[in-house]
Amino acid sequence: MSDFAQLSEASQAERLQMLAATALGDWGFADADLDLIKIRENAVYRATRPSGERFVVRVHRAHYHTDQALRSEFQWMEALTGAGIKTPTVIPAKDGDLFKVAEIDGVPEPRQVDVLAWVDGEPLGTIEGGIDVDEQSLVATFEYIGAAAAKMHNQIEAWTLPAGFERGAFDLDGLTGEKPHWGRFWDCELLDDAGRETMLRGRDKLRADLEAFGTAPDRFGLIHADLLPENFLVAENETNLIDFDDSAFGWHLFDLSTPLFFHLGEDHFDAIVEAMIRGYRAHRDLRDGHVAKLLTFLVARGTTYLGWIHTRPESDTVKEIGQTVADGVVELTHSYLQDAS
Repeated sequence: MSDFAQLSEASQAERLQMLAATALGDWGFADADLDLIKIRENAVYRATRPSGERFVVRVHRAHYHTDQALRSEFQWMEALTGAGIKTPTVIPAKDGDLFKVAEIDGVPEPRQVDVLAWVDGEPLGTIEGGIDVDEQSLVATFEYIGAAAAKMHNQIEAWTLPAGFERGAFDLDGLTGEKPHWGRFWDCELLDDAGRETMLRGRDKLRADLEAFGTAPDRFGLIHADLLPENFLVAENETNLIDFDDSAFGWHLFDLSTPLFFHLGEDHFDAIVEAMIRGYRAHRDLRDGHVAKLLTFLVARGTTYLGWIHTRPESDTVKEIGQTVADGVVELTHSYLQDAS
């Protein structure tokens, strides 16, 4: 592990902010003040110019996306906006490039940096605040997310991918292969021997079930893969879908399982599942046989979070909730192994 990886997230954010400030000269924004919004996969900053004009600056995690994969992310965002699903506008640098690769002393690898137009609005909700919201509001939120997911899946099924389009995949190997997209979840250090055995058995069942389900266009395609309420910014006249960093090829039900995952075990869970399905079916067919596979995809989503924990032990998030998430994924997988459907 590098010295940089051993720094606190606050110290990493300070260094990445210096890198972002250096890169902003390529946009003519060297006069902007930077304030951290969040640091997770990427370090994300609000850039404010003396005129008051604001932008979002992302400094990407090293080696997470190739340059071509990042260009492809922007191509899909543009296509979605063209189809009526609003996404933030990418601001090109002065020479027309949509991102730059920058480096400074103190950050061990070069980093991709991009700039997005500022989007006003409030998040549709948050993971942390979810259980404190009344059930009626949660039902409305999940019906909206279901509708948005259906519209996206319609767009991608009808869209011809541009030449050279490249994104990762939460496909059969991306979820259950020897090198899953987000890491070898069964090797997570937070698992005891029994938990590891459960996850290995779960991996085998998951692989068989996913292979049997197949990848027909009515169930598989390009997905956002992070449809959390916090990634919908709601303003008076429009809603923008943000944060396509995890977008990849995968199953539509994986998209739907993501916002549901952190509500597992709550009294309102069945109500929000029904709301999401209702919202989805208002815009796209979703067969009962597909809905019956929801547990499979909740487990698949859980394994990716366990893989994320395994590959990012230095993260403050892992230190705070990693063991709780790991225990929950093992419990869910155990239930899945007992399920006869």
